[in-house]
Amino acid sequence: MSTPEATAEAVSGHEPNRAVRARFCPSPTGTPHVGLVRTALYNWVFARHNQGKLVFRIEDTDASRDSEESYQALLDALRWLGLDWDEGPEVGGEYGPYRQSERRDIYADIARRLLEAGELYESFSTPEEVEARHRAAGRDPKLGYDNADRDLTDEQKAAFRAEGRNAVLRLRMPEHDITFADLVRGEITFPAGSVPDPVLVRGNGDALYTLTNPVDDALMRITHVLRGEDLLSSTPRQIALYDALRRIGVTDFTPEFGHLPFVMGEGNKKLSKRDPQSNLFHHRDRGFLPEGLLNYLALLGWSISEDRDVFTLDEMVEAFEIGRVSSNPARFDQKKADAINSAHLRALAPDDFLERVVPYLVSGGVLPAEPTEEQLATVRAAAPLVQERLIVLSDAVGMMRFLFDGDDFAPDPASAEKALGEDARPVLEAAVSALEALPEWTTEAIEAALKESVVDGLGIKPRKAFAPVRVAVTGRTVSPPLYESMELLGREVSLRRLRAPLG
Repeated sequence: MSTPEATAEAVSGHEPNRAVRARFCPSPTGTPHVGLVRTALYNWVFARHNQGKLVFRIEDTDASRDSEESYQALLDALRWLGLDWDEGPEVGGEYGPYRQSERRDIYADIARRLLEAGELYESFSTPEEVEARHRAAGRDPKLGYDNADRDLTDEQKAAFRAEGRNAVLRLRMPEHDITFADLVRGEITFPAGSVPDPVLVRGNGDALYTLTNPVDDALMRITHVLRGEDLLSSTPRQIALYDALRRIGVTDFTPEFGHLPFVMGEGNKKLSKRDPQSNLFHHRDRGFLPEGLLNYLALLGWSISEDRDVFTLDEMVEAFEIGRVSSNPARFDQKKADAINSAHLRALAPDDFLERVVPYLVSGGVLPAEPTEEQLATVRAAAPLVQERLIVLSDAVGMMRFLFDGDDFAPDPASAEKALGEDARPVLEAAVSALEALPEWTTEAIEAALKESVVDGLGIKPRKAFAPVRVAVTGRTVSPPLYESMELLGREVSLRRLRAPLG
């Protein structure tokens, strides 16, 4: 790759009046990665911003790595995130099928046509033979294929077949520079001779990614290819194949390419599948909102403005321009992601918050699988106290458990050790005495009684004064607002919990 020369041939260009067709084409291997989701998001938003279509395609030709479980996980991920698609699995479309494992006959036919047209050629060299030729010529033996089989005669091919060899099919790369205008990185040139002729079809007839991906993009009329930076090195091969496909009449244009920046983890290393934060479902299980996670992933390479980080998906669609995506690597910052999610949590309408938080309270054992109306009413009443303090939805489990524990209630041992020692006795005794005498059990009355009896009566600073009360009543040093929590809990339960540490 180099700076473009004046003589470089520009080979990529999208017609402005052609309707936008973007695509998301993952392989069903493992668990969906946040970098993959960021790619899906940018393609989805780009298509929506341009009133175009998003094609969802599954690249599942590697039987040794692909799995049905991973395929279902991809569908689950996109549904949870709310990223719909216009063509693809479960939706259909005029360019299907949309799983590569169902398109093998298509690839075989295209390969045959390319071979007959001289765009592909049969290659019999083994890796060992290629290395030996490099050594004999004094070159680096790891340079890769040397294009030595380009002009084999029929007799030479027959001799190789007589030895029992199967030929791979290679694309004949052009002898000129390949230049294209990357939508993210600007103009890029790969000098002539810098990219060896790639294998498109294995010796057993199986088509490789180098063939299937561009062929599908061509047949599905994809206009824009937005993908990870790690695939940049394959772009000249794909552009050369597009030229060949145009010459045999398969397509009449080459899409525009945009290569998205790496998503980095700790220590400026590329975010690995082994890193917990790379796992999409890790964030979902913690209680991220789809809106919060998508908002944060959008920031890994793009921003809506210099002074604003929190926005909706609709606002992103309105403002998104691919030319404003940064080419610099973006680091996944869990604290920043948490802050973005917390902002979206606070913005939820009460009924929306209730609907989203209940499943986490159920899975956390706070509520039964079928909560009663009374239990839901308690959650609804507590929601304003809790919603402002959550980072993720699962935080509500610890925050709300004290409201539902009943006879099973017991303070968290670490919190009890910290706040319910012998020093806490005067505070708890004063609190019980003051609260027993209250004529009405309201937030305002509870606050006034506790401040008068503990802060004023014992001369203890508020922060220290109320720690024993908080832990005795809620079981934790961190809880929803104390006075409101006690009103929700009720007089009888609150006083019983305050008396318990006194013996």
